[in-house]
Amino acid sequence: MQYEKKDNVARITLNRPEVLNAMDLGMHEELAEIWDDFEADDDMWVAVLSGSGSRAFSVGQDLKELAGRDRAGTATPSTFGSRGKPGWPRLTERFDLAKPIVAKVQGYAMGGGFELALSCDIVIASEEAVFALPEAKLGLMAGAGGVFRLTRQIPWKIAMGHLLTGRPMDARRAFELGLVNEVVPAEQLDECVESWVADIRRCAPLSVRAIKEAATKSAAMSLESAFATRYPWEERRMHSEDAIEGPRAFSEKRAPRWKAR
Repeated sequence: MQYEKKDNVARITLNRPEVLNAMDLGMHEELAEIWDDFEADDDMWVAVLSGSGSRAFSVGQDLKELAGRDRAGTATPSTFGSRGKPGWPRLTERFDLAKPIVAKVQGYAMGGGFELALSCDIVIASEEAVFALPEAKLGLMAGAGGVFRLTRQIPWKIAMGHLLTGRPMDARRAFELGLVNEVVPAEQLDECVESWVADIRRCAPLSVRAIKEAATKSAAMSLESAFATRYPWEERRMHSEDAIEGPRAFSEKRAPRWKAR
């Protein structure tokens, strides 16, 4: 793993390019520590998640490692979620993580790699990106939330078509379906991601977290219930210094100076 923190941005890179950034148990353990640190660090306002190399974001679970554990008799039956496994809770189950995450996808985003992207708030893809949940072809289950998130994020019939066949979709199709925010040539991917990160950083960090929390928590609520629910990050935002700073900076015709408090 690579983990860098600078200028309120955490950059997290899946770093096993020799196996297309397949995720083994060791990577999951490292990722859990990284997400814990990112969530706890008030100076980190946004994260960028990417894969090392140009061939893949991530092809998901390291199946060679899984097969080796099966042969050794150390593997256990698995289903939805990561509870009790190394790296719990993984990003796909950090339902209370209110800080925004931008996925930078180049190459393959397969299985658990696609599930990671589905867990992010903004996805920027290169034109060569390919997305798929091939678990049905392997006797497995998209248990890191793919079967749940895909059916919520795109039309039901289309989602089921991909889940039941493992058929891939290219970046343009993912964009058409609303899974990807922007598709650009590979040589423009970094620049595009940085423009999104810059736009997020120009916003009040507590507002961003409150918005993400409210949108996520209220997704399955009626409008009446959504309005009546209390949201912890919104409680912090409404009583924050930044809630005063924003209107004041606007009236004084200057850039706001956010403190995230």
